[in-house]
Amino acid sequence: MAATPLGDYLRARRAQLSPEAAGVSSHGVRRVPGLRREEVATRAEMSVDYYTRLEQGRERSPSAQVLDSLSEVLQLDDDARFHLYRVAGLTPGTRGGATPERVDPQLLSLMDMWPANPAIVLGRAYDVLAGNGLAYALFDGFHQGPNLMLKIFLDPDARGFYPDWELVATNAVAGFRILQGKAPHDPRVRDVLDTLTEQSPDFARIWERHDARRKRLESKRFHHPEVGALTLRMQAFDVKSTPGQELIVYHAEPGSGSAEALSLLGTLAATQAQERSAG
Repeated sequence: MAATPLGDYLRARRAQLSPEAAGVSSHGVRRVPGLRREEVATRAEMSVDYYTRLEQGRERSPSAQVLDSLSEVLQLDDDARFHLYRVAGLTPGTRGGATPERVDPQLLSLMDMWPANPAIVLGRAYDVLAGNGLAYALFDGFHQGPNLMLKIFLDPDARGFYPDWELVATNAVAGFRILQGKAPHDPRVRDVLDTLTEQSPDFARIWERHDARRKRLESKRFHHPEVGALTLRMQAFDVKSTPGQELIVYHAEPGSGSAEALSLLGTLAATQAQERSAG
């Protein structure tokens, strides 16, 4: 049988869980980097044959109880467990179309009311659909199209812009896998996935880990060519008026050097905008 998303995911997560972390006694030389199939099956209270059929794609309809048991054994967090359900087909996926994505005008107006906070709207494949003035000033210099994934992996300036590039890239791929699980047939998601798989060995390497994780409140470091180093907090919000879109808002700690740099960036962006208007 051909490989399935469920089988690929189970193999990847099994390989990343050490016997010690899983509480499995380990003796002698092991030929696999993580848990063996029989070790997963035994701890999940199912037959080795049944678990093998799940990985090989010969069993495609596991129950919720089976998935919950596997989630416990593989130590999946909520995001990874949700993705497991999706690839198993128990949570309906969304079939995306090729229609253009549009941002609610009221959301655009709201973003413009935050002159001190960079804000962007991401689409179903991490396309940057909109941003306020400060966001465009922050991400200035990124030229690899309007897609955040392409910018991170294909733009030669990305590693300088993100001092913690490996961490940023890993988190981006984990979030993109959630999107791909929700809409595996979406042509735009597929196009971005194919492009990155073909053109970025780093993306292919991280994608093979099968991490699945939504965006969370986190700090992110940037190095802007005009104002230098910034550390910004990031918050992500689902756009209820347009399912599939995500609002990302950044802010600096009040009184910090990053806040001063962000303020300077806003001043520079306003000055440049005035100069363009005058010209």
